Parts: sequence; C-alpha cells; structure tokens
Amino acid sequence: MAQRKNPRNHHKKEGKTVPVESKNGKRTEGGEGGGGGGPKYSMFTWVVVLALLGVWSSVAVVYFDIVDYDTVIARAQEFRMNFSEVLQGKLTAYDTDGDGDFDVEDAKVLLGLKEGKKLHVGDTPEEKAALRPEEAIEPAAETANQHAEPAEATPSETPPGETASAAVPLPPPVEDSFVPDDPRESASPDGDDADSIDTTGVLLEERQNEESVVESGENLTSSKLTQEAEAVVEAENQPEPSSAETPTETEAEGMVEKQAEEKLKEKAKKKKPKLLNKFDKTIKAEIDAAEKLRKKGKVEEALKAFESLVQQYPQSPRARYGKAQAEDDMAEKLRSNDMLQRAINTYREAAELPDATSDLLRTTLKRRAERQQFLGRMRGSLATLERLVQIFPEDISLKNDLGVAHLLLGDNKGAKKIYEEVLAVVPSDGFAKVHYGFILKSENKIAESIPYLREGLESGEPGTDDGRFYFHLGDALQRVGDNSAYHWYELGHKRGHFASVWQRSLYNVDGLKAQPWWTAKETGYTDLVKMLERNWRTIRDEALAVMDQNTGHFVPEEENLREKGVWGQYTLWQQGRKVGNACQGVLKTCSLLERFPEATGCKRGQIKFSVMQPGTHVWPHTGPTNCRLRMHLGLVIPKHGCKIRCTNDTREWEEGKVLIFDDSFEHEVWQEADSYRLIFIVDVWHPELTQYQRQTLSPI
Repeated sequence: MAQRKNPRNHHKKEGKTVPVESKNGKRTEGGEGGGGGGPKYSMFTWVVVLALLGVWSSVAVVYFDIVDYDTVIARAQEFRMNFSEVLQGKLTAYDTDGDGDFDVEDAKVLLGLKEGKKLHVGDTPEEKAALRPEEAIEPAAETANQHAEPAEATPSETPPGETASAAVPLPPPVEDSFVPDDPRESASPDGDDADSIDTTGVLLEERQNEESVVESGENLTSSKLTQEAEAVVEAENQPEPSSAETPTETEAEGMVEKQAEEKLKEKAKKKKPKLLNKFDKTIKAEIDAAEKLRKKGKVEEALKAFESLVQQYPQSPRARYGKAQAEDDMAEKLRSNDMLQRAINTYREAAELPDATSDLLRTTLKRRAERQQFLGRMRGSLATLERLVQIFPEDISLKNDLGVAHLLLGDNKGAKKIYEEVLAVVPSDGFAKVHYGFILKSENKIAESIPYLREGLESGEPGTDDGRFYFHLGDALQRVGDNSAYHWYELGHKRGHFASVWQRSLYNVDGLKAQPWWTAKETGYTDLVKMLERNWRTIRDEALAVMDQNTGHFVPEEENLREKGVWGQYTLWQQGRKVGNACQGVLKTCSLLERFPEATGCKRGQIKFSVMQPGTHVWPHTGPTNCRLRMHLGLVIPKHGCKIRCTNDTREWEEGKVLIFDDSFEHEVWQEADSYRLIFIVDVWHPELTQYQRQTLSPI
C-alpha cells in the first residue's frame, strides 16, 4: 500500500511527533507506540486518526487527485462507517475491487472516479466467514418486510439495466405500531386491502398474505446482497445432488416457469372481494376502527360504532353491511331471533344502496339468504337467491344454491329444473350432479339416479361430501342388486357420516350403546315390555276392530321402502304427540301406554299398528336416528313365511311376544305367508339418553 501522508501537513516527516489540538484546546504529542494517559491521545484516538485521515490522504496524494477532506468524510458518513468497524478492520463493505483490503482503487470507486468491480457474495474471506447459516439467515429475516431503497449511485457506477444495491444494509423503516392479534385483522376492508369478513356459508378464498407476494419490479424487500446470501445459505443446507440427479439447464428453466405460473394462479385464487366503493374508501379509517371492535368480540361497541357510521353516512354500503354483521353477531350472542331478523333487514338495505361493489352485493345477499334459511324463512331465502342469480347469471355456484333452496322448500320439481340448466352449461359440475341424482332417486328413478350420485361423489367438489348422498347411492345400488353398495357405505363410514357400515342413521347422539338386537333387561324398560305382553290380546282386538270397520285409519306406507306388496299403518303417537283423534277407536290401548313416557314422549319415534299383506318385501333400509329403540309386539302372525333381518341376524315374530331392535342398523322384512301379518310398533328413547337430551333433541 502507498505511504500515508496528511495532505494538509505534508511538510512533516514520518516518525516525528505531530502536534494535534485536542477538544479542550490543549496541544499534546502522541508517540509511535500510542500508550499514555493524561493529556496524551489514547490508542483509540490514534487508530481513528490513522483510519479516517491517513488512509484517505494517501489515496489523494499518490494519484495527485487532491480531494477536499470534508467531501471524503461526508462520503464515509454516507456509507455509515462506524468506529467499531475501523477498530476491528471491517472495511470489506468498501472493498469495491474484491482484493481483500481498502486501497487507492477502492477510494476512487467510492469517490465516483472509477467504475467498481461487481462483487459476489463470499468473494472476500470476511464474507465467507460471515455466511454461516445461523448468521446469514437473521439479516434476511429482519429485512424480509422492509421496503429498503438502494443507495443513490452515479451513472458510471451502475451498468445499464441493473439496479444498484447499497454497500451496506440501510436501517429499517419505522413500522406501524399496530400489531393485530388475528392475522386476518391485518388487512383493511377496502378494495385493495379487504378485511376478512364473517361470511359463514359463503365460499370465499382466503387471501394470501400480501407481504409474501412481491409485485414485479417494485417493493423488493431485501437488498441484493441479502438475497444472494439467502441463496447461498439455502444451497449449503441442501444435500449435494449426484450427477444423475442434477437437473439440466432446460429442466431448471421449466421448473422456474412452472413455479412462477403456480404463484400467479395462487395469487389470483386468493384474491379477496372488494367491498369499498370510492366513497367508502374516504372513510376507511372509521370503518376499520369499527370492524376491529367486531373482530375483537366487542359486539355492543362495534354495533354502536357502525350505527353511528350509518347515521353519518347513510349512503355507505360498507358501513351498512358492517352494521348487519354486528347485528348478526349480537343475535348469536343473545340467542335472539328478533335481532337476527334485524340483521336480515339490514343486509337487504346494504344490498339496495347505490354504488355497492359487486363483491359486497354478492356477499351481502348470500349471507342474507343463509340467515333466512336459518330462521326457517325458506321462501324469503329463495327470493334472495333468485335475485342473486339475476344479478350474476354466469355464476354457477349461485344457481346451485338456488337449487338447494327449492329442495328445502320441498319443491323438487323447481330444483330439478335448476340443476338441468346447470348441467346443460357445465356437464361435469359435481354439486349439480349429486343433487340431481338425489332428486331422481326421490322420484323412484333408481337406475337413472346412480351415475349422477356416483359421479357427483367422485368429483369431490365442495358440498358433495354429505352422508345423504352416500346413503342414497348405496340404497339405489342395493335395489338394483349391485353389491358395490357396501363399498360406498364403507366410504361413508370412513368419512365420518355413518357409525358403521351397518348402522347408517344420520341424526345421531355420539357415544350411545350400539347393537342391533336388545333384550328387555338391557333396555331397562321391563315394565313396559311386561305390560305389552300381558295385554297383547286387548291391543290385538282393538286393532282388528279398527281394521274391520274399514275407517281408513290404515294408510299405505309412504316412505318408498317397499319393493312390492301392500303395507298399511295406523299411527297413534308421532314425534311425542297423539295424532288427532286416532285413540278414539283404540281407547284401551292408548290408556295402557299413557303411563310410559319413554314411549309416548319419544319425539324421535312413533307408536302405530302395522299390517302387511302376503307377497310384500321391504327393501334393506335404516331408520333416521340412533336415539331410539323399536319394539315389535306380535298380534297376528302366520305360522310360516314372516321374518325380519337386522344386520346379519334374522328372526321371526311370535304372537304375544316383544322383539326389540335398533332400527338405525340395516334391516329388511319379508312377508311370504298366506295371510296378513299384524304387529304393534312402540318406539322408545335409547336408555342411555339423559332427561335433558330427551327434552332438547329435535323431533324426527
């Protein structure tokens, strides 16, 4: 390295004592060995002087490019050199030519007199040592979300087409003090930064974290040096591939292109709905504040905030929608149907305001339709969905929802028309297929329903994984003699829809004892069983008297369970209540039963007479719930030809005897005798249900 001389005191010779003025005005002398205390300079000062004055002066003198000292110091400050780096010799950030030291060439580059050599991470020994994984990852993490701007460079320093990077990392910008508790709260409810809203039942894709997406050419969040360091660390942590496993250049390019495509698709998929119109963006801060209260569960405060916004800005769709959401939350908190109706009305108001964005309109009306269904306002929900379909005719998912609304109303014909329209446009739509198959099955078009149900389930589309579809596909297959039915029952069981392949009820209470056949002792209802068996003749005679009068009390079975034959039923209790004046013809029978609430109060069962004529076959089927057990009292039983199978155990009735089974298990009936078979059916609560459960379970 060239000799170092001070350009302002070059008449002094090396080795001589150089008088220097201290901060307090005193003059001291510093020897070659440094040392000393008192009035003399410390070693720290000496090193600083050598580094900051001697280095720069020698550069200027040797090349006869005398540079103003203040300019040199300013440039040093610009690159944030500090004393600790000087003391430790860490000048690698200014080693622009990569030769491992700081010399004349480096100074020229820093002063803008020469173009610097482009360095690569790890060129210097210091950098190689610094790139240990545990040290290199930390700066990358710290700068991952910083919007650092590169240091300004002269045209001579930056080759065309390249972006100059700062020689040292710049300090991070001051971050917003707000840190959301819930990641979903970090976005704001506007078109570009929409907040995550409560859209239960609305199929919205989750938004991707914007900080993880770098737009092309803007907001790079780390310096080039940091990015290269990350690449080096990542490469060091990967096992070295063998030559056979190393991808070719073409393959590598293809992989990069594929990854870029996937990222773009993912970004498009996770785009959030735009909820703010131009006016709403001007009051975004106020909307955000109210929405934050709602997200924090401060429902009362949120509702007051949104009510205030609606009062101030009555034409704001987003404020009105926020008010509806707050009312919705309040209804859930208070378990109030009146409050929920208020929310439904406010959703309507939000949708009717001018200039509502299409995303807000869609979200609002879908939420309104769902809450109407929850309240049992099926026709209102249907009208809301019809409006949605009119506004967004190309949205197939809305048409599918409209079909469901028709089904909930019992309008299978209307639903069928909707799904035929959907399948005409999108023949592969799994949701439409499985529902269309369900409708065909209900029309007893068994063979036709199978491909739609099967293909709909195989599609795996949202809304198709429902126990009812597995149930009806298996049932249809059984009816055409196809044993693959049990494959679908098994799949339904694996998906959690059925307790087992045999027990396929859909309205269940978990944990109840499950077995196909029961004894009176196991049920605990021995008094009821004894009463039935002691009085079976009285019960039989009243049933026969009703049959002989031909009053029409016995009506055909209406559940489409018969393959063939005649099956009539006469119901006394249904869902825990007497059926009209049915007991007038069988007063003694009803009187006997009224002291057994486990039967008369069973809201998920019936008490009825059942008569089956010769030549009748009942398909294999299961009852709807595991919350009941079924008792059969034999009244008139032919000697041969009548039998019932539950799972793989087949039994026969006896006059005056009670059979008890769990009809949530698959069972099947044959009547191949020469005369009718008459039994008395009494459903009772499952003995393990608590009194509270018996009172609160919904009727079936």
